[in-house]
Amino acid sequence: MRELLLSLLLLATLPASTDYKLNSYGFGGGGTSNSASANYRVNGVAGEQAGSGSSAHYKVGSGENFVKQANVPVVTITNDTGEWYDKLKIVIDPQDNPQDAKFAVAISTDNFTTTQYVKSDFTVGSTLAGADYLTYAGWGGSSGVMLRGLDRTTVYSVKAKAIHGSFTETGYGPVSSASTVDPYLTFDLDVAATDTSTSPPYEIDIGDLFAGSVITAPDKLWVSLATNANSGAMVYDGGQSGGLLSNSTGHLIQSVTGDLAGQTEGFGQHGASATQTSGGPLSVSAMYNLSGTSVGAVYQHLQELFNAPAPLHGGRGSVDILAKSDTLTPASADYTDLVTVVAAGSY
Repeated sequence: MRELLLSLLLLATLPASTDYKLNSYGFGGGGTSNSASANYRVNGVAGEQAGSGSSAHYKVGSGENFVKQANVPVVTITNDTGEWYDKLKIVIDPQDNPQDAKFAVAISTDNFTTTQYVKSDFTVGSTLAGADYLTYAGWGGSSGVMLRGLDRTTVYSVKAKAIHGSFTETGYGPVSSASTVDPYLTFDLDVAATDTSTSPPYEIDIGDLFAGSVITAPDKLWVSLATNANSGAMVYDGGQSGGLLSNSTGHLIQSVTGDLAGQTEGFGQHGASATQTSGGPLSVSAMYNLSGTSVGAVYQHLQELFNAPAPLHGGRGSVDILAKSDTLTPASADYTDLVTVVAAGSY
């Protein structure tokens, strides 16, 4: 018997041309992320990796589309004063994206169980439209923008994504959170010759009115005011009788506006001081921003006495009460007026 040993040699030829050669048919199975040696490290993708490297907030993808993607942005949301009740500030960090890259911001009050979006007018809406993608400049640059119309005492969380042309939109970046607070206004009255805290009842004794003399009450009316209202606050007052009324004689020393020195009789008030610790500022309203013997009337309706155009801390104002009687004014010890003082925030 003869045995025949056949040897078969199989040769595979890789695709090639004069200038190029494809060394492998495999795709997507090679490459590494964050490869390192003793002296060097590749902080990215070397080769074309199957799958992707990732962390809690970032992902290293593979392929041409991933290479084209914009950089994932970072957004922060803050309550800068700690006293904003209906607004918060958001600032985009573009993460080296080009100037014409655009960014969109998602927002949530339940850790993104429900997602809403920051609209182009910086309010919150349920949908995200193309117009809501804004450039870094459109988001206010490094100064950021104010997000308005928010609910009080609510934690808001935001995250942002970027786009720079077709097939470049990123996923959302890390989450930032901040809370609004309750609106507040604090208001107090005191009656004293100097800046002193006193307790009710609040009574100002003008003293004896000598005919023809303008008398300033020794005690002032003091007002304390503080608020986080966006547009500040006002203090108003108004009298019950429109002057100093004597029930026993039925005579009214009319409250007037003008210089009491030139009046036969009259009654009124003017601002004596207005200060604040911060904010505001607190100012005496124009009608009562007077001095000497000039007064504004204490009307039977509320009239603005002090105002502050912005949130105010440690506001403190004082008011002088002045009166004058005539030789024909009936003598009596019961000339009084009941004055109501009201504070209101401008929210």
